[in-house]
Amino acid sequence: METAPLNSSSRLSNRPTAWLAADAERETSWIQRLTAQEVDGFEVALAHARKLNRPLLDMTPDDFPLGDAARHALECAIATTQGRWGMCLLKGFPVDRWTEEETRLAYWGMSLHMGVARTQNRASEVLNDVRDVGSTYKTTNGRGYNTSASLDFHMDSSDVVGLLCRRTARSGGESKVVSSLAVYEEVMRRRPDLAQVLRGPFYYSYQGAQDPAQRPWYCCPIVGSEPEWFAMRLNRKNVIAAQRDFDDVPRLTAAQTEALDLLDELMPDPRFCFSMWLERGDLQLLNNYVTIHSRTSFEDHEDFDMKRHLLRLWLAVPGAQPLPSNWREYFSDVRAGAVRGGLRGSHRTSQFEAYEKRQAAYMSMPLSEWTPFEGEPQTA
Repeated sequence: METAPLNSSSRLSNRPTAWLAADAERETSWIQRLTAQEVDGFEVALAHARKLNRPLLDMTPDDFPLGDAARHALECAIATTQGRWGMCLLKGFPVDRWTEEETRLAYWGMSLHMGVARTQNRASEVLNDVRDVGSTYKTTNGRGYNTSASLDFHMDSSDVVGLLCRRTARSGGESKVVSSLAVYEEVMRRRPDLAQVLRGPFYYSYQGAQDPAQRPWYCCPIVGSEPEWFAMRLNRKNVIAAQRDFDDVPRLTAAQTEALDLLDELMPDPRFCFSMWLERGDLQLLNNYVTIHSRTSFEDHEDFDMKRHLLRLWLAVPGAQPLPSNWREYFSDVRAGAVRGGLRGSHRTSQFEAYEKRQAAYMSMPLSEWTPFEGEPQTA
């Protein structure tokens, strides 16, 4: 099923639209700068949470009590990710005054006012450290966030990915963001036959981060079939891993490889690819359905506390769009604003399950009971 044209007059003004790098450079409404009053609100909430000293998953929004100004700043930032740009850069968190553990606590406290955190890896962790620990990127079950390597363009497995920058590298580590709508429009212009190929089934490896009840690979078209809302999901590294590691995964066709090659050609093109440097205290929030991201390689500092360090959250957020029905295998729930996404891993705890239910209720987000996907994946 085809979506409406991306420039259709039926598209509402508050929905994501295609943008080019020059647009993001010229129009900076996607950038928010915290006021002194807003910063004070986060400082007061952090001081309160420190006194309580509760485990992160046991915390409630009342344990990180934000004033109206600080809460409004977070609400506006999340709303910006669901609108025209699909991204927001919120600047000015006082990470130089916070220790690493205080930064972690503050970021988790913020998340309690933004959405429901999703587990991200085999260990079912919800708040991940993005820093080089000597891992290798393009190996079986390799994860790029624990390396200093340049990353392929990809989307993460949630409505929104948030990166709070605590420390920057000595050199490198530039963030790259692309509008998936703009890239897809270009594919339609150049090769409409390949645009249709992107709507067919592609198979990905879970990279070992699946629930024990799930098979180790899944099916998800790169461009979904939802007729009113555009959505793309791309992670070529995991497509290649599925081809390499699983004999029962259908082989890529020549047309599918050509379509992936065309995306690889377009995404780094300076016309589409917008580059930004994340500074200390920056919180980058990206809508994973309408933006694609990567980063350049980097050289780090010798001092451990000065090494490049970002904290990553994957969030389901209440204002998120509906997802294509043929993405159900991966996202489980495709309803607008539902709790969905993440990599379940093999270490989900009763503590996390209690957090998820409590937080979903607080955010008024539908939460369905998870069951392993059964049956053949739905295709376009």
